[in-house]
Amino acid sequence: MQNNSSNHVVINNRKARFQFEVISTFVAGIVLQGGEVKSIREGNANLQEGYAIIKNGEVWLHGMFIHPFKQATIDVPDPLRERKLLLQKSEIRKLYGKISEKGLTLIPLKIFFIKNHVKIELGLCRGKKLYDKREAIKERETKRNLKRVSILNK
Repeated sequence: MQNNSSNHVVINNRKARFQFEVISTFVAGIVLQGGEVKSIREGNANLQEGYAIIKNGEVWLHGMFIHPFKQATIDVPDPLRERKLLLQKSEIRKLYGKISEKGLTLIPLKIFFIKNHVKIELGLCRGKKLYDKREAIKERETKRNLKRVSILNK
């Protein structure tokens, strides 16, 4: 039996942290249909092409792929459909003000469960320049090499 009180991360968008500089994060609920929750619980979703927009005072997630649940019967929703995100109006107003600044966008960073509710962590992000990405690669390789050396010296 699973512990319902813990946060259980199901899907991470690792590419987002490489391609974008995360300025701040927000946790939102997500409106799902049919077997989408079960499909997410199995890890059959992809956030890599996802982004969120604010339209008519509501936040919508685009480009997130949820593989149709195998045992789903009749109503199988479109795997790439727009999904509404649930945030408080004050948070949406704050986000709208920041997104209207040049170069900021909302990117989904991870999907997780709080109790039995699917939550999504959105990052307010700015795109990294090529030299920033190169710097991130150098940093990662340095850490990897240091780890290797420390393991060999033991």
